[in-house]
Amino acid sequence: MINKKWLAPILPYLAVWAGLFLFQSAWFSLLGFHAAILLTLAIARPNIPISILFQSKNPKWILASALLGGLSGVGLYFLWDMFGIASDLPAQLQSIGLTPASWIVFIAYFTIANPFIEEYFWRAHLGSEVKGLHLGDFVFAGYHAIILLDKVRLPAIAFALTCLILIGWFWRQTRREDEGLLAAALGHMTADFMILACVMFKVGAG
Repeated sequence: MINKKWLAPILPYLAVWAGLFLFQSAWFSLLGFHAAILLTLAIARPNIPISILFQSKNPKWILASALLGGLSGVGLYFLWDMFGIASDLPAQLQSIGLTPASWIVFIAYFTIANPFIEEYFWRAHLGSEVKGLHLGDFVFAGYHAIILLDKVRLPAIAFALTCLILIGWFWRQTRREDEGLLAAALGHMTADFMILACVMFKVGAG
């Protein structure tokens, strides 16, 4: 029988889908995703202090996580053509509200808020101490497929999900080894910023 805890991602998944495909708004998707996570956490009331987000025992984990997160944006920049990015991506992004005027604000909010909300949810509330791959690594990666639909080719989505599963596993290990989530949150922050900055530059929104 499935652990009821694994019903937790349903609302965040639905929020991302509704924002992108029902309301056609990147902001609705992002804010709805965060609201759904916070609501889920408020109901679950996990016995994990928020202070775990700011705990780290060894700076080496912060450095490793930040470097790995930064590589995601660099990789996207140099592999852009190989991913088969949709030719109408600029129009798709503008249709969901990511206009040139809104990109900076969107990136700023996404970079500052998203890593802490996600890390507490995926690595603290739904985390695990196991050293191998865990269900949470796959569920964390999965919702990104909704975002990538119609924007890149299917092989690129499969590649992205594989990378996300592995980075989710790595961030979970940093929490276990470092006894905190600061390294994971800062690595997540670096990844979010680098990826969004790359997309903004590539679609000419800057």
